[in-house]
Amino acid sequence: MYNNGNHSRKPYAFLTFTAMARQYINYNGKIYHSGKLIISPDNRSFRYGDGFFETMKMINGRIILQPFHFERLFSSLETLRFEKPSYFTEAYLKQQVEELVAKNNHAGLARIRLMIFRGDGGLYDAENHFPNLLVQTWQMDNANNRLNENGLVTDIFPHARKACDLYSPVKSNNYLPYAMAALWAKENRLNDALLLNSFNRVADATIANIFVVKDGAVLTPSLQEGCVSGVMRRYLLQCLRKENIPVQETQLSAEDVYNASEVFLTNAGYNLRWVKQVGRYGYQNQLAAFLHNKFVVALLNG
Repeated sequence: MYNNGNHSRKPYAFLTFTAMARQYINYNGKIYHSGKLIISPDNRSFRYGDGFFETMKMINGRIILQPFHFERLFSSLETLRFEKPSYFTEAYLKQQVEELVAKNNHAGLARIRLMIFRGDGGLYDAENHFPNLLVQTWQMDNANNRLNENGLVTDIFPHARKACDLYSPVKSNNYLPYAMAALWAKENRLNDALLLNSFNRVADATIANIFVVKDGAVLTPSLQEGCVSGVMRRYLLQCLRKENIPVQETQLSAEDVYNASEVFLTNAGYNLRWVKQVGRYGYQNQLAAFLHNKFVVALLNG
């Protein structure tokens, strides 16, 4: 998938799935065919991006890093001022996921997208603050569990800046800067694009967190820098600290990235991917390969 030829490079954001067509969805606890229309033109998520989503990986019925995912989900519910029903628990949500995975025959290796959104209403007059639930699943290819052989080729997206505020770490349905960065990456035959924050420092990538290796330490933008609070980011930070590998959550300038010896990206779907090039600067992957083999493989194998 990660062919770096000039005419065949694909944005890594498009993960490899063995079955691309969605068969069924789960909407508020009920199963429907994937083509069913479920929102009105007055929906606040459609109008304003009023909601968030969680992307998870399931292997043989086990959600990878499940506690981290649901902790982030319920934290986002609170941050975005949803009114959580008493039944809206981790067990309930996991049951909805499991039923849909089984219905779609994606039990072996699945990507799961769980979306929460407010219902109808204008900007100042939401009808209610009930967390509507939409679950989708896709079958994934085992290639997504392996470290990429060819490094990703990326660059810094010049046309947007991420805010650094209370809502920055949330995987918001308001995804415009990332969507435009992904289009820009595709137009420029890149695998991905890095986004800057309002201080012109590096925040993250289109669907991933960024780590760099510089002067013997692993660096990643802190949550105050506008990056999404990634689940794989959190897991890897824990692993690095347990291994006593120097790591810092800090500010990351473009020059820090350019002068790094390694750059790699993480998310829950493809785990860890090493970056071969950012702009005209190139990198190796010794530590990335070590981290993948030691921590990612163990995580996926349970």
